[in-house]
Amino acid sequence: MTTTALVWLVVGLLSLTAVLAVLIALIRHVFVLGRAANRFQEEVSPLAREIGELADTTSIRSRRMPHRPGSPP
Repeated sequence: MTTTALVWLVVGLLSLTAVLAVLIALIRHVFVLGRAANRFQEEVSPLAREIGELADTTSIRSRRMPHRPGSPP
């Protein structure tokens, strides 16, 4: 094996190692992001539900209120 071929082999293996390390880090971050999104959903869902219920209640109340003459229904 010539010196040039050996150098290219070493460079190729180092590049492969670097790409694999970045790929592993990327996959780890995808899992971390997924867990964070799930936790966010668990914390925000009750608040969003409550806001929706309050909006429905307010909408029903506003429909029952009498309209002033000259105001849009």
